Amino acid sequence: MSTREERTRWFRRDRFGMFIHWGLYSIPARGEWIRGNERMSWEQYKTYFDEFDASRYNPREWAKAAKAAGQKYAVLTTKHHDGFCLFDSKLTDFKATNTPAGRDLVREYVEAFREEGIAVGLYYSIIDWHHDDYPGYGDKAHPDRDNEAAKNKPIDFDRYLTYMHGQVKELLTNYGKIDIMWFDFSYDDMTGEKWKATELVRMIRSIQPDIIIDNRLGGNIRAAEPVEYAGDFFSPEQIIPPGGIVDVNGKPVPWEACITLNDHWGYHSTDNNYKSAQQVVRTLVECVSKNGNLLLNVAPDAKGEINRQTLDVLHEVGEWLRLNGDSIYGCGASALPKPEWGRYTQNGDKLYAHVYDRGIGPIYFEGLKGKIKKARLLRDGTELKVETPWMAEEYSDIENGAFITLAGARLPDEKDTVIELHLQ
Repeated sequence: MSTREERTRWFRRDRFGMFIHWGLYSIPARGEWIRGNERMSWEQYKTYFDEFDASRYNPREWAKAAKAAGQKYAVLTTKHHDGFCLFDSKLTDFKATNTPAGRDLVREYVEAFREEGIAVGLYYSIIDWHHDDYPGYGDKAHPDRDNEAAKNKPIDFDRYLTYMHGQVKELLTNYGKIDIMWFDFSYDDMTGEKWKATELVRMIRSIQPDIIIDNRLGGNIRAAEPVEYAGDFFSPEQIIPPGGIVDVNGKPVPWEACITLNDHWGYHSTDNNYKSAQQVVRTLVECVSKNGNLLLNVAPDAKGEINRQTLDVLHEVGEWLRLNGDSIYGCGASALPKPEWGRYTQNGDKLYAHVYDRGIGPIYFEGLKGKIKKARLLRDGTELKVETPWMAEEYSDIENGAFITLAGARLPDEKDTVIELHLQ
């Protein structure tokens, strides 16, 4: 059986992925938690099921956008907390094939992304607000959490688990090789063996031995000897962990920050709070500089289309990566301390200086005196000279530091100017 190290090798190289939240909640366009947040009854929510037609769903366009953005893998919500399945599950009627869309939308996604050479991930919610045997009353988020009528409803949780395990098996059996299984999420006492997690993970690995699994089934992935279901990578949400993620012995644990492009995961028609391409680029650099990945979310609309604001940001990030991708793919943390003008990423003897702040005068590289064989602007290969300028001699640490002067008052790229340093 492969080790976590082996399974995650491609993942730690590829660094940048696309998260896709799409489902019935895209129709009301008020975010993906709407049924829980607004305590909607099944009758109210069924309206969206009856009209979900996916009329402009073209996953080939999504895959092209991901590829142009420099994203190397993708993760699609096959079933969110509302229990609606985008795939043709034999275990429920609450699925895309029974809506006006009338087809298996997961199959089309898998085929389209594979065609573009992008690794395929499936998100699956272990929580389910639709299934009769998922406990509602008194739950944290369920639409029935304070519905007295649901108080004494008989629940057979084992029956729910059989359903959940069965659907995971369908997802991993019916679509060829799957690269990532992304579960969401454990909470309170709904964690670990409550989900029969060991049994679930063994079943998953028996079908897809090389798949990587996130850490949201429960268990402590940072333990010296994590339990079997603790996962292959840690998944911080809407935050970049200050020091990356390491285990109790200080060894790096593979991790991936999942981040929204605006303030919602699911399509929200009035949320125009989009991050700029510069913010996305710097977030990606931040992750890589701490041995992590970035999973950036997009939220297609009710019809299945990714909007123009999102595509514009993806395009701009992709253009930056086309010129500077060597400083991201295959890179990780550098042993050097974080420089005052930006960040470092490193791949072997190539050190990448991500310069955010032009400052005044030469750029100072602490501890690198005599260690730089050559320096080039990564985006176009322009030669940069490593030399101590006259003005540094009196005031600066010329014993240990190296200096590079960039011409002009502004950076060549305000988003992030990358200097490739070949070290001795």
